[in-house]
Amino acid sequence: MEIYLPIADLPVNIFLVLGMGLAVGFISGMFGIGGGFLMTPLLIFIGVSPAVSVATVASHIAASSFSGAISYWRRKAVDLALALVLLVGGVAGTIAGVWLFTVLRRIGQLDITIGLSYVILLCSVGGLMVMESVRAILRERSGVKTPLRRPGSHTWVHGLPAKIRFKQSRLYISAIPVCGIGFIIGFIGAIMGIGGGFLLVPMLIYVLRVPTSVVIGTSMVLTLVTMAAATVLHAATNHLVDVVLALLLMVGGVIGAQFGARAGQKLAADRLRLLLGLLVVAVGLRFAVDLLITPREMYTIRAVEDSR
Repeated sequence: MEIYLPIADLPVNIFLVLGMGLAVGFISGMFGIGGGFLMTPLLIFIGVSPAVSVATVASHIAASSFSGAISYWRRKAVDLALALVLLVGGVAGTIAGVWLFTVLRRIGQLDITIGLSYVILLCSVGGLMVMESVRAILRERSGVKTPLRRPGSHTWVHGLPAKIRFKQSRLYISAIPVCGIGFIIGFIGAIMGIGGGFLLVPMLIYVLRVPTSVVIGTSMVLTLVTMAAATVLHAATNHLVDVVLALLLMVGGVIGAQFGARAGQKLAADRLRLLLGLLVVAVGLRFAVDLLITPREMYTIRAVEDSR
């Protein structure tokens, strides 16, 4: 059974799209991540253009982050002050990312930029996750305890000026690195169609020393706002958000996340990170293969706007 996607301009099997949403939702629920770094490549692999994939997945991530942000807000697991400072940089990064996205699309370099970005980001992040997980598993088998990172401990980042006190996180740090991290996440999200949670959470924990009790909730608030802003900007400037595709992905994602959350509770944390790292590397290598092989069509035709 096929359904026509008006913005992507191609028919797709409705059960395939629902299955993709279900699978990514399952993985998201199992590992506690947004899943945008998987959904965007999957859409590209089935024939949806990178531009439409990035813009549509941004709306999907914004919708899926909403319920999570509300849940953590009710549990008082969100540092609102930290989230607001992150958003200052996040919104600026999103605007810059959409601007660069538009420029790259206009000059015909968007697809290759997205492909290379995914290869570099996924292979590097996934490789680091695999190495860290293997080391943790080996330490566990040898009986060596993993040294704990104390929230609030000081690094060179804490010596920067323009400090702000974040009471809920028990931190007194400069606003410069906080805004910088928000800018990076917003910029990457607008260009690549990922929520950035799998990058933001480690940054908050290891760079800023934010307590883990408020990290995920605060991360979801930033993801929600930046992805909502990216959706609006992509729809207004590039007209690339496919609502039909986004709705199908949301239905599958909500269902899959429930089963994934249950499955994730039965696996050890180190093994979960190892599986996620292997999955991230696999997707990155798949992108690399697509970039290296000779395409079936050597030329593409696209409409060029008349500047007169």
